Amino acid sequence: MLSNFQELIFDPQLIRRFDVNGPRYTSYPTADRFVEAFDAEAYRSWLGRRTIGGISRPLSLYVHIPFCNTICYYCGCNKIITKDHGRSAKYIKYLGRELAMQAEALDGSHDVIQLHWGGGTPTFLSDDEMRRLMDLINTHFRLLPNGEYSIEVDPRKVDRENVKLLADLGFNRMSVGVQDFEHSVQVAVNRVQTLDETRAVIEAAREFGFKSVSVDLIYGLPKQNVIGFNHTLDEVIKLSPDRLSVYNYAHLPGHFKPQRRISEAELPSADAKLQILQMAIRRLTDAGYVFIGMDHFAKPEDELAVAQRQGRLHRNFQGYSTHAEADLLAFGVSSISKVGPTYGQNFRTLDEYYDSLDRGILPVMRGLELTADDLLRRSIIQALMCHFELSLESIEIAHLIDFKSYFASELADLKAMEEAGLLQIEDRWISVLPKGRMLVRAIAMVFDRYLRADRERARYSKVI
Repeated sequence: MLSNFQELIFDPQLIRRFDVNGPRYTSYPTADRFVEAFDAEAYRSWLGRRTIGGISRPLSLYVHIPFCNTICYYCGCNKIITKDHGRSAKYIKYLGRELAMQAEALDGSHDVIQLHWGGGTPTFLSDDEMRRLMDLINTHFRLLPNGEYSIEVDPRKVDRENVKLLADLGFNRMSVGVQDFEHSVQVAVNRVQTLDETRAVIEAAREFGFKSVSVDLIYGLPKQNVIGFNHTLDEVIKLSPDRLSVYNYAHLPGHFKPQRRISEAELPSADAKLQILQMAIRRLTDAGYVFIGMDHFAKPEDELAVAQRQGRLHRNFQGYSTHAEADLLAFGVSSISKVGPTYGQNFRTLDEYYDSLDRGILPVMRGLELTADDLLRRSIIQALMCHFELSLESIEIAHLIDFKSYFASELADLKAMEEAGLLQIEDRWISVLPKGRMLVRAIAMVFDRYLRADRERARYSKVI
């Protein structure tokens, strides 16, 4: 039962009705459910049990580089603003220790099919620092010849020679931050970046054999409007990236200090944001991009679109991915690993990260060992987020349950969405319909046991 992945209907009334704040489900359970009882020792023990049943999964590696030269006011990432390369040199030394410790504890193959450097700004690192970090990775792991090796790039800090170095180091995929090309918007968020800078980086990536270039845009930023964002889309479509992400800006100045420098009066209204998003979806689909899910678009021949058509698409902490079967080892502050039925998250501050490694202890702050119910619900949420449909029979066979009795409450809650035309519940399938694809996160939330428990507690509290 394959869906038409091109099909997407943007219905502003339905979006206003069903769009609620909720997780992006880069994991389930979400990171806010992790517990400190799952510590370095628990994580180490699972590193040593990867081949239970004689299966050794390939590896995906994530390295978090927290440093940035300048601050972008919209940013909610874990970052450190500095121009001091003494700090990054020290950080790489400690990354080397963590790489060695995880590799030593690791059972099974050290073969790597996927690598991602994120941030912060990975291209903050000097050329020598990048070479040093890649040498450290290659000392402890084996990057397979046909793997996906990606890096996040700030075009303001990278030129053609830097891109050549990235290719020489083995990177073959690149994510380029753009957000918006309108100068007034760039000034309002303290990220002034020219079209020429961006074009030069993308052209260099193609010259040096990068297989995929992705561009990140954000809607809902101060001073944005439909006309201005349309101009940005004109230029982005000409650049012809293989993938696009169009993220919603969430203004949470209580959580993220840099956002306090953004004037709320300059933010577009909720209706204006919807108009910008609607136009962006129309422009990108008219230009031939496939809606992958959430906020991601890809050309039909891109690996993500192919993986979705073939039922192989997966979602992890870097977003959509083509490697569902890989264990994810993460390195650096705040990064999150996924090994077997567990998640482990590193300390968020440099001081705690360094202190743990100085004591010879993996820098794991918290994590979670998933229950059978967690694993069941994770597979359901993954299927909905990645494929817009769910085979009830395959869930029943994999998890030894009777779907309709186990999820009777959830199926009852989905009725309002079914009546509104967001999804269809059949005897053996749940299918997200074209009107529901923009709201797939809200549909997935129905299966989140932790959110359901929160609602029950809130209801009980009100009664008291």
